[in-house]
Amino acid sequence: MEQVEVFKALANESRLKILQWMKEPDKHFGDCPTGGARGRKVCVTEIQSKLGLSQSTASQYLAILQDAGLVVARREGQWTFYERNEEALKELGDFLKKDL
Repeated sequence: MEQVEVFKALANESRLKILQWMKEPDKHFGDCPTGGARGRKVCVTEIQSKLGLSQSTASQYLAILQDAGLVVARREGQWTFYERNEEALKELGDFLKKDL
């Protein structure tokens, strides 16, 4: 994990909110748009709607989080779903505890 990229990704309030909401997707988002089980996945259109931003901006924020390794994208038909990378977040927590 590249810590500088992670901290850059977290330095934006909207991106930080996305990660916080994705921790409990059932609490922060409506029904899964595919009608299937949600699990930990969140569709980009759900995030865009909750942020109140354009889809391109929401997609850009998610790409930054993905490039930093904080979220993972999965394609299901016409939908792209994102979920938190819990292992990377654990590594970040360990880094903060141990090295800072």
